[in-house]
Amino acid sequence: MNRESILSALFTLVSNSASFNTASRRLQLWSSVAATDKPALFLCERGETYARASEAVPESVTLNVDIYIYIDAGKDQSTVPATTLNTLIDAIDSALAPNFLTGLQTLGGLVSHCWIEGKVMKDAGDLDGDGIAVIPVRILVPR
Repeated sequence: MNRESILSALFTLVSNSASFNTASRRLQLWSSVAATDKPALFLCERGETYARASEAVPESVTLNVDIYIYIDAGKDQSTVPATTLNTLIDAIDSALAPNFLTGLQTLGGLVSHCWIEGKVMKDAGDLDGDGIAVIPVRILVPR
């Protein structure tokens, strides 16, 4: 397993899924990202889970990653900020979609599977103009 190759492949895939003005593997506070630098995407590693089915079965590792998306929703009450946020989430969904033939997203053969799992946190920014989504991603790596 080469964590850096795996995470670099994921970052390249999701950061190229839409027209992000900023993309980084180093998380920033949303208040420190200027409106002109949004939409912004950040990849944040959240730990790893080791599992072993039995003594005879090799262990696997699941890498836990969160994708943060920040948008400038603005203050115009005639717009719907969720529209922009939903479009960017859809782009991430499409980028991580499984291969049609195998039913898996393998990040170019680096992993067994990469998928979105869990609750996607969303605040479109209706009240203050700053929108955010946090998308939980799991990456299964056999050992």
